[in-house]
Amino acid sequence: MRAVDIIGTAMTNTLRSKTRTLLTVLAIFVGAFTLTLTSGLGTGINRYIDDTVAGIGASDVMTVTKDSDAQTDGGFGSSDGPVEYDPDAVPAGQGQAAPGMSSTTTALTPEDLDELARVPGVLRVEPTRSITVDYAQHGDGVRYTVSVGSLVPGQTVQLAAGEAPDDSEDLEVVIPIDYVEAFGFASVEDALGQDLTIALSDGVRTQHTVTATVTGVAEEALAGAGSSLIPNDALTEELWDLQNTGVPEDQQDRYASASAWYDPDASEEDVEALKSALAEVGFTGTTVADQLGAFRTVIDAIVLVLNAFAAIALLAASFGIVNTLYMSVQERTRDIGLMKAMGLGSGRVFALFSLEAVFIGLLGSLIGAGAAIAIGTAISESLSTSLFSDLPGLTVIAFDPLTVGGMAIIVMGIAFLAGTLPAARAARKDPVVALRYE
Repeated sequence: MRAVDIIGTAMTNTLRSKTRTLLTVLAIFVGAFTLTLTSGLGTGINRYIDDTVAGIGASDVMTVTKDSDAQTDGGFGSSDGPVEYDPDAVPAGQGQAAPGMSSTTTALTPEDLDELARVPGVLRVEPTRSITVDYAQHGDGVRYTVSVGSLVPGQTVQLAAGEAPDDSEDLEVVIPIDYVEAFGFASVEDALGQDLTIALSDGVRTQHTVTATVTGVAEEALAGAGSSLIPNDALTEELWDLQNTGVPEDQQDRYASASAWYDPDASEEDVEALKSALAEVGFTGTTVADQLGAFRTVIDAIVLVLNAFAAIALLAASFGIVNTLYMSVQERTRDIGLMKAMGLGSGRVFALFSLEAVFIGLLGSLIGAGAAIAIGTAISESLSTSLFSDLPGLTVIAFDPLTVGGMAIIVMGIAFLAGTLPAARAARKDPVVALRYE
C-alpha cells in the first residue's frame, strides 16, 4: 500500500463513525479555539506595546538619571520611612517618578553630563529640560493645567491631525486630543493653526506668557506623547529661559535626566554592558523597552494562565482520541488481520492508525482556529470602536499566521502522541489470531 493510499484510507476510516469522531473533534476544538484566541490576545497587545515603544523614543536612546538614596529609599508613604532632604535634588519631572519612589532625583550638572559622555559606548548626550507651566489657554477661554513633554530625536507622535513640531524658529506646539474641546476648538482640524497661550512662573514667582501655534493634535497613547503638550525646540528654549529667570546662575544648568545615544546596532548584551558601565560611575540607564517591560510581563502572564486552561482542554481531548482509536482497533480487528495477511507490514498498520489520530487533530485545530479568528476579529473590531476607542492603533486580538500554524502543528503532534498506543496495539496484532476474531 502506497503512502497516498494509507493517507486516503486513514481519512475514510476516521469518518466511518461520524458521531464518535465528531465528539472527539469537538473536544480538540475547545482547546484549539482557546489556544488560538489567547495567543491572538498576546500578539495584539504586545504588537501595540512594540508600536508604542517606537512612538515614545528612538530605540538607540537611553534615559539616564543620577543615582541617589532618595530614588531607592522611597518617598512619602513608603514603608522604608521618610527620605532625608537632599539640596541637590530636583523634581523628577512628569511621569519619571516610579510608584513607591521619591518624586525627586539628584540633579545632573554640566560636569555630570561631561562624565556621562566619556562612558564607553555613549555616542552623545543631551540634557532633558523639565518645564513646569502654570496653565494653557486659547483666547479668552478657560485656563487649564497641563504638563509639558519633550520629543527625543527619532520619536514619533501618533497624530489625529496636523504635523509634529519641526526645527523652525517659530514657536510651535502639539496638543493632546483630550484638550481640543476644552480649549474651545470645534474639531481637531479646527485647532490647527490656532494660537495657544502658555503661562509659567520664573524663579522669583513672576508669571510670563508665551504664545505658540498649534501644528498638530496628538492621539492618546499607552505612554509617552499624547498626554502632554509637545513643544518644538524653539518653544522649549523660550520656556526654559523664562523658567530660569531670576534663578542663580549656578542653579540653572540642573537637569532631572539626560538622553544618551548609543550604537543603534548594539545587541542586548551590549546594552546591558552599557547599563553596567553607567552604574559603575553612579548613573542609572533605562531604555524605552525597559519602561514598558512591566506591561509586557503582565500581558504574558495573563496569556500564560489562559493557555494553561487550553492545555488542560487538549489533554482531555487526547484521552478522547485514545478512546476513539482503541474502539476503532477493536472493531476492525479482522480488517487488521486481513491487511497483515495480504502483506501489509506492522509499520504501515501503525502509520495508518497514527494518521487517523493526526487527521482528527487537524480537523479540530482547523475548526478551532478558524472559529477563534472569526470571533476574535469581531470582538477586536467592536472593542476598538467602543472600550478602547481612545487608544488608536490598538488591535486587542491580532493573529499571526506563523503562530496559528505552529499551534495547529502542536495540536496535531498531541493527537499523534495520543494515537501511538492504539496504533502500536494494532501493529502488534497477530494476523492469524486477528482473522479468527469474532
